[in-house]
Amino acid sequence: MRSSSRAARGVPALALALLLGAVAVPAGTAAENAPTPRAETSPTGFAAVAALGQNGTTGGAGGPTVTATTTEQFLEYIDTTGPLVIRVQGTIDITSKQGVRPNKTIVGVGSSAVVNGGGLDFYRSYNVIVRNLRFTNAEDDAVNIGQESHHIWIDHNEFVAPVDGAVDIVRGSQYVTVSWNWFNKTDKSMLLGHSDANGSQDAGKLKVSVHHNFFDGSRQRHPRVRFGEPVHVYNNYYKGNAIYGVASTMDAGVLVEGNYFDAVPHPCYSAGGYDESGPGRLVQRDNVFAGAGVGACETNGTVTEPRTYYSYALDPAADVPALVRAGAGVGKIGT
Repeated sequence: MRSSSRAARGVPALALALLLGAVAVPAGTAAENAPTPRAETSPTGFAAVAALGQNGTTGGAGGPTVTATTTEQFLEYIDTTGPLVIRVQGTIDITSKQGVRPNKTIVGVGSSAVVNGGGLDFYRSYNVIVRNLRFTNAEDDAVNIGQESHHIWIDHNEFVAPVDGAVDIVRGSQYVTVSWNWFNKTDKSMLLGHSDANGSQDAGKLKVSVHHNFFDGSRQRHPRVRFGEPVHVYNNYYKGNAIYGVASTMDAGVLVEGNYFDAVPHPCYSAGGYDESGPGRLVQRDNVFAGAGVGACETNGTVTEPRTYYSYALDPAADVPALVRAGAGVGKIGT
């Protein structure tokens, strides 16, 4: 089933209480006036879909729980075979991109867990949860999901100053959810599909849900998509994104739904492609476009409905800025 550009009626979201009481929020918010964010204990969107032998994404559930306080411990645990819940405490300094084996939950303790200097790499990995971590100064990508990895949930993290991408999802990966993250002044925030020449591997894959993220002064790729369909971009807060919001290229199919674009000069590219990439398909509905200099969302064609894969609750776009400010980033979930 494919959707048209006509607006669809949003489904009211069920408000759930935060697992923690008083929490910090990104600067500029009166937390007491904000709607109550959901504090999911399991993913929604594509990471929750039963496929490829996985009944959703459960991470290290059923395995032992360990705590990493040093780089050596952290690298040992993420390279361990079998399910494992890895609690990260304090600052972990790593270099380059470090591989993560399947069936892991990597979760920061409290609001001060940091992975600094390097990033996480998924190579034919699956069933991994990454939550409540602040990624700083990655010398390449902070999170790279590649080589047909699947069922990955990237949730409630903060990304600061990676040299390349904050979150890249490439080379046939799919069934990924990126939710409730704070992209704090990042440049290349999120790439889906690494090149125009990789259609044979990426077409029909790159099924990704991007929801309730705070793209805070970040510049581009929120996300930039090649080939993937459907890519579901919903209930995100875009604030002051200098280059563009979402780009659908190379016949990708992207649904942009229920987002709030604040002072974004180019919310969406599609019909004209972007840079050297050819046109993609993009449907927008129920979004808010506000603030100085906000432009139009360029639409093109039709897109496979995400509801053919999963159900979801759509928050009203007008509520998204307060909701996402209150809920996105670290220190917002029970660990």
